[in-house]
Amino acid sequence: MQTGGRQGPEIWLRGPVDTGPHAAAPEAPERSSSIPVGIPTGIPVAPRRFSWVATHGGTGATTLAAVYGGRDCGRDWPAPEDPPSVLLVARTHAAGLAAVARALEVFRRGEAPAGLDLDAVVLVADAPGRLPRQLAQYVKAIESVIDVYRVPWVPAWRVGDLSGEPPRETEALARLTRATLDR
Repeated sequence: MQTGGRQGPEIWLRGPVDTGPHAAAPEAPERSSSIPVGIPTGIPVAPRRFSWVATHGGTGATTLAAVYGGRDCGRDWPAPEDPPSVLLVARTHAAGLAAVARALEVFRRGEAPAGLDLDAVVLVADAPGRLPRQLAQYVKAIESVIDVYRVPWVPAWRVGDLSGEPPRETEALARLTRATLDR
């Protein structure tokens, strides 16, 4: 953007943008839903399936897929037979947040494989406790362009014990993936 010869910040917009001469007010982007139109409420519908895509090594995507369901794609893009709905996964350390920013840029530029639908980013705590201010600001910047779900540090998962219920702080993620939290 040029204003008086000065370069302004790049702005990310969610959804399609029509800049033509007959552009109307922006409409909400269409999102595919797991509930087909015309199905009365109360009738069971199969949960939406997701592909978990790790943006760097050690994200915990395999654990998340085991706990919340869906397909663990590792660091690869989903194959044609995998669910096209993508959840990008990263740890909350500086390298992890930078990796998820690079992956978001791939989607923003339209360089991701055709047919994929980026649904959200899932950030997994890299350590117990609060994030340092610098990292929290980085997370806030990511949240300004896409839905972000946070997963706290879970000591049991570190040693491979996935038998317990998902943490209460992940109820929104459980609703998205239709995993059940019996609490």
